[in-house]
Amino acid sequence: MLEEVERWLDRRSWSVADRPLERILAAKRNTRVSVVLPALNEEATVGDIVTVIRRELMSEAVPLVDELVVIDSGSTDRTAEVAAAAGARVVARDAILPRIPAVPGKGEVLWRSLMVTSGDVVCFVDADLRDFSADFVTGVVGPLLTDPEVDLVKAMYDRPFGDTPGQGGRVTELVARPLLNLHWPQLAGFVQPLGGEYAARRSLLERLPFPVGYGVELGLLVDALHTVGLDGLAQVDVGVRKHRHQDGQALGRMAAAIYRTAQLRLSRGHLVRPRLTQFERGEKGFEPRTYAVDTEERPPMAEIVEYARRRVA
Repeated sequence: MLEEVERWLDRRSWSVADRPLERILAAKRNTRVSVVLPALNEEATVGDIVTVIRRELMSEAVPLVDELVVIDSGSTDRTAEVAAAAGARVVARDAILPRIPAVPGKGEVLWRSLMVTSGDVVCFVDADLRDFSADFVTGVVGPLLTDPEVDLVKAMYDRPFGDTPGQGGRVTELVARPLLNLHWPQLAGFVQPLGGEYAARRSLLERLPFPVGYGVELGLLVDALHTVGLDGLAQVDVGVRKHRHQDGQALGRMAAAIYRTAQLRLSRGHLVRPRLTQFERGEKGFEPRTYAVDTEERPPMAEIVEYARRRVA
C-alpha cells in the first residue's frame, strides 16, 4: 500500500461513534441535507428505511435531514405507495428531465435525483437494506458537516452472505478492488468502494459525469479523486450491512459494467465490445444469453440547461 494511502487511512477513516449526533447537529447550521433512495421493486424494505430516517433524523428534536426523496425507477410492485405512506416524497424517474429520455440503471436515477433535491449535502442510501440503522446516514453525513475539507464520504461495513460473516461484496473483491489497486492505487484504502451508501457535497456531484448503470459508484469515486484529491475523500465504519443478494449471473453483468466504467476512464478512447454473453441451462443444454453492457454516461448536472435555470431561480 502506498504511504500516502496509509496516512489517509489514519486521517480519513473513522467510526460512526467518532462524531456523536449532538456534534453533527451543532455543526449543521444552515446546511441543507437531502437523502435519496433509488428504488426498483423494493416494497419489502423501502418503508422501514423511510420510517427510521423520519423518526430518528427528521424530528423537531433531531432535524438533521431536511428532505427525504425516493426516486422510483419504474417499479411494478407497491414501492412508491409504501414509500409515500411511510413519509417520503416519491418522484418517478421518468418525470424528471422529460426532455432527456430515461434509460434503465441505478446511475441514471442518482443523476436525475440532483434535479429534484435541494440539499447542499446529498446522501444516497440503497432501498434494499434490512435492519436499517440511522447510522448509515449520520455516519456519512457527519464528516461533511464537521470538516470543510471533506467532499465525499463512503460508508464501510461488514457484509454477511446469508449466515456467513464477511462473504458479501463478491464483485468488489473479484473486480473492483483489483482494478483500483492496479490502476488507482490511491483508492486502495476504501473498504467498500462499490457500496451504495455515501454522501457528497452537491458542489462536487454536479461537476461529475454519472455512468447510468452499475458502474456509477466506481466512476464517481475515481472522478472525485481526480477532482478534489484523496484528502477530499473519506470513509466511516457504520457496522453491518444486510441486503438482498443478487444471483451469479446478475453479478456477472454488474462486473462487466464496472470493468467498462474503469476501461473508459483509463483510455477515454476506444471501448471494448460492450456485450456480455452468459449461459443458462435450458431444454437443449446450455443456452447463451447476451446482454448489453451499460455504455452511456450522463454529463455533469451543471451542464444541463434545466438545472442551471433552477439554480438561478
